[in-house]
Amino acid sequence: MSGTFDGFMQGFAPQVAVGAGNPEALKYGKLWAMPEYRAIAPGEQLASVFLAQARPKVGSEVIDFGCGTGRGALLLALPPPVGGGLRVTMIDFVRNSLDPEIQEALTTQAHMLRFVKADLEQPLPVTAEYGFCTDVMEHIPTVRVEQVLHHILKAAQHVFFSIATTEDVCGKLIDEPLHLTIQPYTWWLRKFSEWDAVIHWSAEEETRCLFYVSAWRHAREIVASGILNIEEEQVRQNVKHNIAQGWTQISPHPANDMEVMILGGGPSLLQFEQQILTQRAEGVKLVTMNGTYHWALEHGLTPSAQIIVDARPFNVRFTKPVVDGCKYLIASQVDPPVFEGLPKDRTYVWHTSTGLIKDILTTQYETWWSVPGGSTVLLRAIPLLRLLGFKRFHLYGCDSCLTEQSHHAYAQPENDAALVIPVTVKESGRLFHCHPWMISQAHELMDLIRFLGDEIELEIYGDGLLAHLLQTGASFSEDAVT
Repeated sequence: MSGTFDGFMQGFAPQVAVGAGNPEALKYGKLWAMPEYRAIAPGEQLASVFLAQARPKVGSEVIDFGCGTGRGALLLALPPPVGGGLRVTMIDFVRNSLDPEIQEALTTQAHMLRFVKADLEQPLPVTAEYGFCTDVMEHIPTVRVEQVLHHILKAAQHVFFSIATTEDVCGKLIDEPLHLTIQPYTWWLRKFSEWDAVIHWSAEEETRCLFYVSAWRHAREIVASGILNIEEEQVRQNVKHNIAQGWTQISPHPANDMEVMILGGGPSLLQFEQQILTQRAEGVKLVTMNGTYHWALEHGLTPSAQIIVDARPFNVRFTKPVVDGCKYLIASQVDPPVFEGLPKDRTYVWHTSTGLIKDILTTQYETWWSVPGGSTVLLRAIPLLRLLGFKRFHLYGCDSCLTEQSHHAYAQPENDAALVIPVTVKESGRLFHCHPWMISQAHELMDLIRFLGDEIELEIYGDGLLAHLLQTGASFSEDAVT
């Protein structure tokens, strides 16, 4: 089933007025009266790029922040294959920016297109799953960039940005500069990183930079933070050492339609051996995590990639033996011996989003990308793979519960002495037995699914707690288990 949940949209809010004394509104009111200024509409040029990256479902809601002429918004609203068939709310602080035909469409296509007059420097009266912001941020004074980003990222869950990185050419029309924040790609990347944003995709071009991001900090704090199981200073030392070794960093990739199997070590993994073998033979990508690397090798399967995030020393066994054809996606915080013997051409380092290591990363790299997530490798693997362009996931062995007292499909002695807690999902009355970390993972995964929405398609196999929650639509709120 699809891993999407309703409830993010809050519906259309009433229009709010923008003060007539706003000097920027007056300036752009003058500019939009000039035919030369409206000759080119960046949103019109970039609508197809946004649609290719976001792939929103027909009928999804999107906000066009700083809509200008509205021609970009119209393309988003037009039905496929010309446009996206989206319900678009256009926002600008002057109404005369809209082309006459767009003004007319507000009446003839009111079910798909509407306009709200609002100032991006103020809290916005609308929300949507998607945002579209082109040729806007460079016009914001640098001292107000944080404020505007806050309002945009709070209003829309996933936002496409196109930001100019050079001087403007139209300021001469009124003898005033229009681009007030001229900064390179790396500057804007750091701004989004400071927000712990998930960067689904980005590109640096000659005169602009492009980003497609999700503001992770607006998800529940439990998802954004993660939990360390080793001393903070040791994590910092691990990161300093590992990133100095010249490993290639992961970076955002365009979205694709490839299917990916993610193997967790839960007991139900054993039930789906033949199905996993069949899907692998059909070309489905296979991603292992921690001990499932060995499980796959023992069953004649070569993983497409192995992911490790845990910083504890015992994880060194999860990258041995090294096998041909497998990529190794290793968090920078791991114990350094985990990297020993790994091939330089197939090993990639990535970074958790914790503020604990941001200063170290900034010192080492001009450009880096963080991978937010929760307290387990699964909760980091999904955002990591989405960053690499993958959206369609099959989860095997991802149970978050025990079966007849078995916590894994194979021996993992580190978990043998863990506390077992009975858990009842109130909405269904179903009883599960879980280690404490499993309960946390279940909470966090449901939050992650709600947050990512249509950014991922997820199917969880088996009869464990995670599959039960997804199949029944249980809310799993703070008091949903006893």
